[in-house]
Amino acid sequence: MATREQPDDVLILGSLLTETRNPASDQLDQLSTLDMLALINAEDAKVAAAVEAELGPIAQAVDTIAARFNEGGRLFYIGAGTSGRLGVLDASECPPTFSVAAGLVQGLIAGGDSALRLSSEHSEDSREEGARDLAKTGFGKLDTIVGIAASGRTPYVLGAMEYAKSLGALTVGLSCVPGSAVAHVAEIAITPATGPEVLTGSTRMKAGTATKLVLNMLSTGVMVRTGATYGNLMVNVRPTNAKLVDRAHRIIMEATGCNLAVATQLLTDSGDSVKTAIVMQKLVVSREAAEARLQAAGGVLAAALLLEP
Repeated sequence: MATREQPDDVLILGSLLTETRNPASDQLDQLSTLDMLALINAEDAKVAAAVEAELGPIAQAVDTIAARFNEGGRLFYIGAGTSGRLGVLDASECPPTFSVAAGLVQGLIAGGDSALRLSSEHSEDSREEGARDLAKTGFGKLDTIVGIAASGRTPYVLGAMEYAKSLGALTVGLSCVPGSAVAHVAEIAITPATGPEVLTGSTRMKAGTATKLVLNMLSTGVMVRTGATYGNLMVNVRPTNAKLVDRAHRIIMEATGCNLAVATQLLTDSGDSVKTAIVMQKLVVSREAAEARLQAAGGVLAAALLLEP
């Protein structure tokens, strides 16, 4: 059963870095619109530096998650409110961007999918509910959980992380408060300290922006490390509509130097596989030979091109 915050918890919450008042914006409602927006923009400019300070643990997380992917593991984001929505957003973008299975990267939010549109504040107060929601996915030892909580103390997130830790899975904590409970539970703590918000306590602002940047790095970095790209080209793209067919043609052209007519034929001859098409063109081999190379290289295009005949 969910437990409500006690007065002591409220006092602790009010002292958190993300909840304190920002002196730069204490007269926010008295500023002209232009000055107000300039202030918000100036505060937002601090976010990139806060994330930069955490590149070390972000890189550690990317490499560790990628290694677990290669062993059959999956990645789960879990959070409440804005944090949960951002996790679900990043997870939902992975299949169309990298053509991976929908279950490989999953996002869980306190209160379930309805909380993506309608606020469900009470759901975040239960450790048990967080653990239960994660267990329902079949979460296992090879999987990774990224617990997301701007405050670093959301019970729903902590319960899920503690459950994951009990299984021996990798726990990553993403928060914006140094030394938080989420950071202490995590094996890898990522803590961009974005400071007080322009609108006191509104962590959908700087903290939310930092969270989005870090999640972009995690998912993109892991996909790069597991062979979903060739240089900066999305070679895993599936040409399922006109826009993606056009993108596939352009990727083949960029990677091989061929013209559009050749790229169009290659995509058809490869069975709509951009990677296979590139290997066919660059090494002048059949579709079957190209597919065999890719399989031997674990699907990594750069490695497939370097294999001995």
